[in-house]
Amino acid sequence: MKVQQWRHTADRQPGGPQLVAGVSCRGGSAGLIPSQLLEEKRKAFVKRDLELAAAGALCTGMGGKKKKKMMYLTTKNAEFDRHELLIYEEVAKMPPFRRKTLVLIGAQGVGRRSLKNKLLVSDQLRYGTTIPYTSRKPKSGEKSGQMYSFVSRSEMESDIKSGRYLEHGEYDGNLYGTKISSIHEVVEAGRVCILDVNPQALKVLRTSEFLPFVVFIEAPDFEVLKAMNRSAIEAGIGTKQLTDSELKRTVDESRRIQRAYGHYFDLTIINDNLEGTFRALKASLEQLGRSSSGCPSAGYFSSGHARSAGAG
Repeated sequence: MKVQQWRHTADRQPGGPQLVAGVSCRGGSAGLIPSQLLEEKRKAFVKRDLELAAAGALCTGMGGKKKKKMMYLTTKNAEFDRHELLIYEEVAKMPPFRRKTLVLIGAQGVGRRSLKNKLLVSDQLRYGTTIPYTSRKPKSGEKSGQMYSFVSRSEMESDIKSGRYLEHGEYDGNLYGTKISSIHEVVEAGRVCILDVNPQALKVLRTSEFLPFVVFIEAPDFEVLKAMNRSAIEAGIGTKQLTDSELKRTVDESRRIQRAYGHYFDLTIINDNLEGTFRALKASLEQLGRSSSGCPSAGYFSSGHARSAGAG
């Protein structure tokens, strides 16, 4: 089990990604009780197995009812999807600079949202995150700007059409989405914006506008994941014994994401113990501000934004 950090560079040795650092680690989060926000976001955004490679699909929702889900739609998406994914890209070695966003990618149930929450709690001055927007009506006691920002459906549809959302989805007749301006608000407040998004969003995020550090939270092997779920149930922090097919689906989805988007990842951590993975992630983020890093020559610095971001 290793933490792997790499960039595909023009002068790398053939035979695979260049390993920059290798650290034994453990991490994971099977069986954690989801919050209301997590459940609603998961149902709106998370693709099922057969949907992973396609956007805007119709899929079966809760209780067998078919609900229309509009997955990751932006005005930029069509332009990106006309091109094949690059396996290698030319990068430039740059001095340390402040990343604007930390992007956590991983299969459903692999632990990235738990890691996100732990980072937010660990350093509230350094890290922040977006508040999702929704067209549903507030429930009793809910206030806009806390768990959700509530807007009308017509306003949200208009903003979606105008490309103001990084990603959005629909569940149970209500729209949910991550607004691009909300990312800017966190960055302008001097914090790194942590995002846990679908991997398709990387096509939009990897620009000088967002300067992301992309971390892939990889699922452990099937038997390890099964043992984690069993331990969580026995410890009383899990509420559901996952079936073998559900566990296998998580492992398979993790592998598919890695195959399709692995060239976008700055860091990969196998998550088979939450605390160990959190420590490894924190150490990598601290090292990031002190070390030179490789960034795509063609994209990040085309407008000069990264050079003005300052060392960090």
